[in-house]
Amino acid sequence: MDRMLYIAMSGAKEVMLSQANNANNLANANTDGFKQDFNIFRAQHVQGPGWESRAYSLDERPATDFAPGALKVTGRSLDIATKQDGYIGIQAPDGEEALVRTASMQILENGDLVDVKGNQILNEGGAPINVPPVKNITIGDDGTISIVPADSPSNQLVILDRIRLVKAEPSDLQKGLDGFIRLKPDAEALEQQDVVVVSGALESSNVNTAEALVNMIELTRKYELQVKMMNTTKSHAQKSDSILSLR
Repeated sequence: MDRMLYIAMSGAKEVMLSQANNANNLANANTDGFKQDFNIFRAQHVQGPGWESRAYSLDERPATDFAPGALKVTGRSLDIATKQDGYIGIQAPDGEEALVRTASMQILENGDLVDVKGNQILNEGGAPINVPPVKNITIGDDGTISIVPADSPSNQLVILDRIRLVKAEPSDLQKGLDGFIRLKPDAEALEQQDVVVVSGALESSNVNTAEALVNMIELTRKYELQVKMMNTTKSHAQKSDSILSLR
């Protein structure tokens, strides 16, 4: 009975972990640029002498869905998104480079160009971009940043810098527990590429809310099944005790 109980208990725990992952995807359905995580169950047989008669369920996050989301037009000049397999380079809080497909940028008082979370936008050389006081700023379709300086007597645009744009295969990328997308340790370093940038638009999350809700219902039923198995174990144990008490 104990073996049956532990298998059911382990199954319920793994279902809860999968439910947490699904809930995280659903919670970020409206987060611009969010990439949903896949989740699977696999059987983990108990190792040891004898036949492999017991198998525990094991929840895993094997990969992240890097498929692009839909583009939504905002009309804001500092909102940008990339097309195809292009990515924008930003500086993560740990100082390492991370990759995003869209960024709602703003200029801080010190001139740093950052995204909505405060992460600095990198230029093609991998350095943070700093913007002087400006009258106007535009982002070209190749990532070129053009400005009209605040002290300029005319409205002529001046090229300031170029945003770091790269192309990466999904197989070379991984999403960390902090939510940032980075290159895998064994992947080759990325070089500046000609990536098309859409200004005045943001990429939506690629989470399918209807699918996530269906998964939530399915996982709830799986959890209920594991709980029923635990109750069945209790019932069997009580019947076994009653039989032994007859002797």
